[in-house]
Amino acid sequence: MVASLARGRSADLLELVKARIVGLVLVTVAAGFFAASLGGIDAVLLAHTLLGTALVAAGTNALNQVVERDVDARMRRTAERPLPAGRMTVGPTTVGAWMAGTLGVGYLAVLVNPTTSVLAALTLLSYVCVYTPLKQKTTLATLVGAVPGALPIVGGYTAAGGRLGAEALVLFAILFLWQLPHFLALAWLYREDYANAGFRMLSEDDLDGTLTFQHAMLYAAALVPVSLAPALVGLSGPVYFWGALGLSGLLLWAAIKAARHPSRLAARRLFRVTIFYLPGLLALLMLSPRP
Repeated sequence: MVASLARGRSADLLELVKARIVGLVLVTVAAGFFAASLGGIDAVLLAHTLLGTALVAAGTNALNQVVERDVDARMRRTAERPLPAGRMTVGPTTVGAWMAGTLGVGYLAVLVNPTTSVLAALTLLSYVCVYTPLKQKTTLATLVGAVPGALPIVGGYTAAGGRLGAEALVLFAILFLWQLPHFLALAWLYREDYANAGFRMLSEDDLDGTLTFQHAMLYAAALVPVSLAPALVGLSGPVYFWGALGLSGLLLWAAIKAARHPSRLAARRLFRVTIFYLPGLLALLMLSPRP
């Protein structure tokens, strides 16, 4: 009985902090760290960076669920989350979330560097205080939300000594643009849920998906040259260039197919391609030798 209760609490905690999203964030951080590590990987510094970022990401995700607990209760896919389902209470969850986020920012400031710490703080504050409330006010929230989603890879880059210049901007742009077709496909698949929750999405009145997937196609097209830029600014070598060209071409193909023939099948295919795309691109970035 006790063991079962402990497993249930652990599962709720993992769901509260969105453990899979935290894991993806850490992959992007590692990719940025590798991209800046010209003289070899400092494993201890990387570990500190990942731990501090994990705390910030966990706190951010938990605070997002605190703010959205009422709207989560109105959506089928989120109604059983710990807060709307009543398995966790708001007060202790809020305190714990702010403690995790604050501890992570401080940890990065002391054991990594101030720039990475500031980027982590901006990620938390822009996601919780700007993007989250904006989702019920304007469809532009999707663009705003892509900003905190793209900052962690820059934090990984600065953690390893990289500067906030053209290289960091390229990494930011890749993550920013990738999120848009990814989230547009998801938003159209769950448009009824989002509408019930009061979220303003491009897909809200786009019943046939035409407008949503036209936008997704444009963002996927913009991602093609941007994804190749790391090879042009010295962050990677030719292996990355050709691999990125193939992956970005695949993503653009899926977006074009969805724009030409919108359907749930096309939306799922586009979403799955975006899921495959990012880890593949980041692996190429970390493993491709520089010229």
